[in-house]
Amino acid sequence: MNKAKAYSAASSTSPLSLDTIPRRDNTERDVQIEILYCGICHSDLHTVRNEWSSIMPTTYPCVPGHEIVGRVTKVGSAVTNFKPGELVGVGCMVDSDQSCPHCQADLEQFCPNSTFTYNSPDKHLGGITYGGYSENIVVDEKFVLRVPENLDLAGVAPLLCAGITTYSPIRRWGDIKGKKVGVVGLGGLGHMGVKFARAFGAHVVVFTTSPNKKEDAVRLGAHEVIISTNPEDMQKHAGSFDFILDTISAEHDINAYINMLGLEGNITLVGAPEKPLAVSAFALIFGRKSVSGSLIGGIKETQEMLDFCGEHNITADVEVIPIQKVNEAYERLVKSDVKYRFSIDMDSLKFE
Repeated sequence: MNKAKAYSAASSTSPLSLDTIPRRDNTERDVQIEILYCGICHSDLHTVRNEWSSIMPTTYPCVPGHEIVGRVTKVGSAVTNFKPGELVGVGCMVDSDQSCPHCQADLEQFCPNSTFTYNSPDKHLGGITYGGYSENIVVDEKFVLRVPENLDLAGVAPLLCAGITTYSPIRRWGDIKGKKVGVVGLGGLGHMGVKFARAFGAHVVVFTTSPNKKEDAVRLGAHEVIISTNPEDMQKHAGSFDFILDTISAEHDINAYINMLGLEGNITLVGAPEKPLAVSAFALIFGRKSVSGSLIGGIKETQEMLDFCGEHNITADVEVIPIQKVNEAYERLVKSDVKYRFSIDMDSLKFE
């Protein structure tokens, strides 16, 4: 067993602070990774503050972080896909049973025995898993991803969650080239949805309540911007969308966006509002429309996403911070005061 420096929260009301955590010794299938950057996901904040206690209660101390980019420092004797010095990533999962129907279908995120990168039972050391707000991590090679070397690493980190969360439903919906695709919200998830939809050749339209986001939406790849609080603007586009990606995590009227869909159009939720959304049956029936949800992606699809990003030079728009500013970043995250993700430079942990 090894020891690693990390930032952890001791309780739901405690700030993240310096800690020392255990990391297992490499098994024959393990890859040891020096963490270079770790993105901050809104779910990190929810977990640290135990805001999902009814679904996924937090065990403390909690070391968050599941948007990890690093460099391989050591591999186990049976590892064949990676070698020391290579750039790699780790996302939301670090293990699964690898035998259930979901795993066999490359959908490990739905495995009933999946192990999340943090706040999940640790079968190796006991206790719980610790995430990427630390100097290193040890992961089974099957859950390690290859990172394209041409991309900015700070901007790659959020791809391991925000990237795959938006890529997967767009990819699964089918060929969107030339189709009219909407993205609801222009935050950490939404800005990635815009980039992917544009790269796939869609006519991309952003729905936002903020007129001051118009210019940025266009910069990111949107062809049009609809101010969703403007009834005339919304009515003009009613019934014209093939697919809409809804990234909003706050309570909102989903029927307003269902009405934007054309025949057999689909709206996929990747945001997770705390309260259930009321859906009009008539809005779905008249048009044979559908509402669906999506959760990250499997390892194979996540690698596909990273390769696609390498080919199209896609990364997240990030603000790079030292680990010492993580608590300040959390407060800013609550206020949506970031364009569009925070990425922690983990080299800053060396100065603790």
